[in-house]
Amino acid sequence: MLAVLLLAACTGDPPPPASGDPDGTSLVIAVGTAPETLDPQAGYAPYGAAQIYDGLIELSPTGARPALAAAPPVPSADGLTWTVRLRTDVSFHDGTGLDATDVAASYQPLVGEGRFWMVERVKPVNATTVQFALSRPYPDLPSVLTLGIEPSESAGTDRTVGTGPYRVSLWDPGKRLVLTANPGYFGDRPAITEVTVEFVPDPAERAARLRDGTVDGAPLPAALAAEFDGADGMTTHTHRAADLRAITLPSGNAVTGDPAVRLALNLAVDRQAVLDTVLAGVGVPTSLPVPDVQAEFAEPAAAFAFEPATAATVLTSADWIAGDDGVRVRKGVRASFVVGYPEGDAEAEQLVTAFAQAAAQVGIEVTPRAGGENGAQYRAVGNPVDPEAALRGLLYAAGGSTAAALDQARAATDPVQAAVALHAAQRANRTSPAAVVLVQANHAYVHRDAWAGHAAVTDAPVTDHTWGAWWNLADWTPR
Repeated sequence: MLAVLLLAACTGDPPPPASGDPDGTSLVIAVGTAPETLDPQAGYAPYGAAQIYDGLIELSPTGARPALAAAPPVPSADGLTWTVRLRTDVSFHDGTGLDATDVAASYQPLVGEGRFWMVERVKPVNATTVQFALSRPYPDLPSVLTLGIEPSESAGTDRTVGTGPYRVSLWDPGKRLVLTANPGYFGDRPAITEVTVEFVPDPAERAARLRDGTVDGAPLPAALAAEFDGADGMTTHTHRAADLRAITLPSGNAVTGDPAVRLALNLAVDRQAVLDTVLAGVGVPTSLPVPDVQAEFAEPAAAFAFEPATAATVLTSADWIAGDDGVRVRKGVRASFVVGYPEGDAEAEQLVTAFAQAAAQVGIEVTPRAGGENGAQYRAVGNPVDPEAALRGLLYAAGGSTAAALDQARAATDPVQAAVALHAAQRANRTSPAAVVLVQANHAYVHRDAWAGHAAVTDAPVTDHTWGAWWNLADWTPR
């Protein structure tokens, strides 16, 4: 009955735009994740589609392409120096012109860290040319150069001055961000001149606001998005995503650190059932630590089949014997542990619960705990442009041959050699897994049909306002 009522509420005459603007020059979206800062140096908009800022390079569905760069970056013969020429027609929101000093000031505090681990130094050559010096050759450097560029005098501050198609007119942290079109933008001025981003953590509330017409678009869990199928004036877009939902297994724990337990847990999960029951089938039932959108880096031989009988045999052979309550025990240690997940994340809770039910079938007791920060953890992991970084974050803690192979991948100067090492890391993880990959979650967005221009891009794990459905918002036009 509830489903029928919800569908009825979604069909019929579509409500007017949430902004009340019949011309479609204003847009209101609701997202679940609010940024702590709007500073690119602090991690805001890591894939470059910040709307407020531009990077040297812009990522798109067809690959990396110049944005503030006048042309693709050029490597030296040894691959250790990359030269980037800048556009000469770019101004910041405050009217000052872009030059190489601004680029160097934006990057220099981050060199050698995180996604810029391979960069040793960034220096201006002249006003319109900047060079990146690397510690070792890195052929994919252009895809990394998406950092939002700020004026040198305000880089790393809270001024929110960029070169992007929009500028900040209001930011109420955790609640609302309002962007207005930048009249001095070097590209075409956006047809949508005002964008309001509402931060609404509860997906049910986002769905309700789509139904009552107070927002024009929102990401929703697949089950909620399905309620809008066939709704007049609304469209659901599904994006493939580098978004693996996994359970990490700390090696220092007597239970989760045992190789037999790790292997058995990977064999105990019916991933197709998890996908169908929790994610309404929107995703991929994979056990591999590489999503299907990066299939060239995946190692099929490292997959785990659903084999609960084999899992039970593995545990028994390792002297984990079922107790009176069905939970296995070895040398007085119960096969029991807690898995933490983000408080208030209903989808995470359902996935951890499904994992606990699978573990129980082979005699392992898993207790889901909201807000748990120690021990085993539920995580959404992936990187749409850097599979090595994602694999390192998920598997490196396993140590041994897995970590050694990941180090080889990072040290490789040839992309083919790097891919071979990533395949080796996955094979090593098959023997002694560091985590249990439950499923790949793809993403659903529901939008009012008032604008044209949506273009699907490979999503990151988080559906925030800077990527996913809105990466090219400045190109959208009213219908």
